[in-house]
Amino acid sequence: MVLWVVYRKINDKSKLEEFDFLLSQLGSETIASTIFWLVLLMFTNWLLECVKWQYLCKPIEAISFYRSFESVFCGLSWAIFTPNRIGEYGGRVLFLKPKKRVFGVVAMAVGAFAQLVITNIMGTVALIWFVSTYEKLSLGWYLLFCLAAFIFIAGLLLLYFRIRLLNQWIGKIRWLAKVQRFFHLLERYTTQQLTTVFLLSALRFIVFTSQYAFIMQVLLTELPMLPMFMMVFLLFFIQSAIPSLDLLDVGVRSLTASFLFAYLTKQELAIMASTAAIWFINLIVPAIIGSVFVFKINFFGNPDR
Repeated sequence: MVLWVVYRKINDKSKLEEFDFLLSQLGSETIASTIFWLVLLMFTNWLLECVKWQYLCKPIEAISFYRSFESVFCGLSWAIFTPNRIGEYGGRVLFLKPKKRVFGVVAMAVGAFAQLVITNIMGTVALIWFVSTYEKLSLGWYLLFCLAAFIFIAGLLLLYFRIRLLNQWIGKIRWLAKVQRFFHLLERYTTQQLTTVFLLSALRFIVFTSQYAFIMQVLLTELPMLPMFMMVFLLFFIQSAIPSLDLLDVGVRSLTASFLFAYLTKQELAIMASTAAIWFINLIVPAIIGSVFVFKINFFGNPDR
């Protein structure tokens, strides 16, 4: 269904003509430099994730930055073929010692949760802006909405920075109590460590937000900066809530982006092309690179590792 809608949009003659005219205004040097900066930002994004993964592994097993690089990119190769990127967990933790792999899943979940908290906080801020800008709510309903948003943000921050509470709750659930020992790792992360992971996640968020801002400012110079950033935050917010398969996710991402940015511009194809380009550079290119490291996985481990 999604692919059919995308097909209809990109075969609209008037929209194609508008997009062709838009591209004709760009020189080959501009296109080349745009691709260069997008790729550079992609590597910056994933290298920050490598730093974060190496840091998260410290309480479990000390790994080098290069080993972190291998595991992160290998995880990306596995992620594109599995729903909600579940394969990324397997791709990463198989680079750890066999006895440490279950704990590695917990450590990775901490890093993923930090990223989710950042995405949801910025998405909620953008949603407040969107409601105040495009929805006609009475003052009372708007203040109630803002209060609910504030409670949501506070709850996320409390749960993240007091993540050891999750371990306590797990212990109270009878059918989860048997696996609680794997979650004792949560109690090893201090507030300072969680803050470091949170800041690294925030830097990643800034980097991949910059990718969207960069390409959209090249293609659509008339887009106002603040609304553009808010729509990008909303796009990330919605994406984080939709079950997806990375390999086929481009259609959903493109349609979501075209719907949101329709409030700012009529250049649907430019928005869809921007989203598709970033999807390819951020996910497919790293997955191809990571495929090299798949063959280095030691599935069963050995005595010296």
